[in-house]
Amino acid sequence: MPDHGPQSVAVVTGGAGAIGGAIAARLASTHTVVVLDRTGDVVVDLGDADDVRRAARLVLERHGRCDVLVHAAAMPAIGPFDELELDRWREVQAVNVESALLLTQAFAPGMRDRGFGRVIFIVSNTFWSPPGAHMLAYIASKGALIGMARALAVGLGSEGDLGDRRRAGPHAYPRHSRHPGSRVRRC
Repeated sequence: MPDHGPQSVAVVTGGAGAIGGAIAARLASTHTVVVLDRTGDVVVDLGDADDVRRAARLVLERHGRCDVLVHAAAMPAIGPFDELELDRWREVQAVNVESALLLTQAFAPGMRDRGFGRVIFIVSNTFWSPPGAHMLAYIASKGALIGMARALAVGLGSEGDLGDRRRAGPHAYPRHSRHPGSRVRRC
């Protein structure tokens, strides 16, 4: 029988942002919510693999478990395609993809042992309807998360339904309104 008690622990990356913050607020009534962010409950640089591993260890030391992982953090890196530097590309992938991998690796074994867990990656409608090459690094990172979620659903899904993904499109945040080609729509 799955172990859901005493209270489920939900880890939310990007919980200081609009999407992650809304998710954290929604989960707070039924979970102990731990926000991993630059200003979160556990301060972390999601672009630094060692720091992400440290943050995961700290969550497990403080709370003993993670029942729900919501990876909502995202670095957009919007700019002209021909000016996209490889270092910037790698930084986006580290924050948006590699931190999701490292946190899933840290928390999935406990979920498997308890017979219950959720791993949710917040992806983007821009993957299916790209607004342009000015968002290449971001869109590619969200595509990688979609692939990861699909693979995890196959690899871990039979062990407690651990893999999932959710789509979120561009939202009416000030950063989107100043970029050419961006479309604002509700999801």
